[in-house]
Parts: sequence; C-alpha cells; structure tokens
Amino acid sequence: MADSAEAPIDGWAPPGASARRSILERSRSVAIVGASSNPARASNFVATYLLSSSADFDVYLINPRESEILGEPVYPSLAELPVVPDIVDVFRRSDDLPDIADEAIGVGAKVFWVQLGLWSAEAARRASGAGLDVVMNRCLKIEHARFHGGLHLAGFDTGVISSSR
Repeated sequence: MADSAEAPIDGWAPPGASARRSILERSRSVAIVGASSNPARASNFVATYLLSSSADFDVYLINPRESEILGEPVYPSLAELPVVPDIVDVFRRSDDLPDIADEAIGVGAKVFWVQLGLWSAEAARRASGAGLDVVMNRCLKIEHARFHGGLHLAGFDTGVISSSR
C-alpha cells in the first residue's frame, strides 16, 4: 500500500486535538531538524515563531550545513545537542523520515513531529513502536498558535499593526 495519509499504520493513529494540545503543554524543548536560514522556508518561519515570546520553548536548530540561524547556534545532528529534546520537529523529505525517527529514538526524544505535507508510515511505526508520540502532517507553529490564542478567524496574529495599504 502507498505511504500516504490514507494508508493505515499498524500500532499508530494520528493524535486528536486534545492529545496534540497535551503534547505541547508538557513539552519544554524543540529540536528543528532541517532548519533553514532562508526566511522564505517554512522551517525558518516556524523557528522565528518558536524563538519568540509567543512560545515558551527552548529551541535547538539542526542543519549540518549551517552554523547559525536567527542568531542561534545550529547543530549538525540530534546526537550533538547539549540536551535531549522533548519534541523533534522535522522539515525534511518524506524519504528521510525513517532515519530521522531512528535518530530521535536514539537520543531519547519523547515526540516525533512531522510538518505539513510530510508523511511516512515506516517512520510512524518506528517512532511509535519505541514509545514516542507521533504527529504527522501538522505544523507545530499552527498547532501552538491554535491552542494558545495566536490563531484567529483572520489568520495568524502577527502582532503587527500597520496602516499601510
């Protein structure tokens, strides 16, 4: 069967809204795998949000080709982090997800979170089988904003007030 959001995954079901909220409330640190210095990339946008006062997380950026993003140090891998992250938030190709799930398991992370548009049945099986909570095809920034008042009917609450047309 194809590896897609429609394919059933033995031993794992997508967590509902209350479970996702619980994950965010009990988590204190996030490692963003695939962080980018390019402000047009989703990982940069999410990192900017998570590093802001809107979110109360310790944020660690992972990218072997970068040394600093948004004024923060960047680590080449999860194994080189100075802490065990609660959440591993992944911005990489779906083909890379099973190996990254193995890395998240190896460092002792509690949550394997895969961003919008990404899905891997194999990664979900591996991570959930090792006891990690698994969230796929969901944006951590959107979910945090949704549960913490930063998302409203007009879209994202950017905090910017402008009179420009």
